[in-house]
Amino acid sequence: MKLSTKGRYGLRALIDLAKYSEIEPVPINSIAARQGISERYLEQLMALLKKAGLVRSIRGAGGGYVLAREAGDISVGDVLRALEGKLEPAECAAFHEEDGCAASDGCVTKYVWKKINESINNTVDEIKIDTLIAESKKLDGKLEEKSKACSRS
Repeated sequence: MKLSTKGRYGLRALIDLAKYSEIEPVPINSIAARQGISERYLEQLMALLKKAGLVRSIRGAGGGYVLAREAGDISVGDVLRALEGKLEPAECAAFHEEDGCAASDGCVTKYVWKKINESINNTVDEIKIDTLIAESKKLDGKLEEKSKACSRS
């Protein structure tokens, strides 16, 4: 399973939004500039995230986007499914016996795909956006320390 730019860019954008919208709504052009994503593409991603109930738009002067729920209530899985659809390594991984995969009875690899599917979904559902914000702030701190050290030498 390979994530498209929708999933990768959309997750980055949502983390950015969560990080910067604590005080006020974040304009789409600010997110686009910080993340290096075109505004036009970001608008498409935000529309999908809004449809999934993950973000809200605020109109007017000082408007922009905010999270629709607390960052701790949004999982990476929520974001990726809103942008990518189902997260499956192979189509048959999601089949239930009654769905009737033609090769289901004799397919030994179905076990592998189901295990991979469960692992992927469990992992992305466990990781919450607030955890990623905390990780992002740690990285920001490390970069700041490194920058200070470089400027002193």
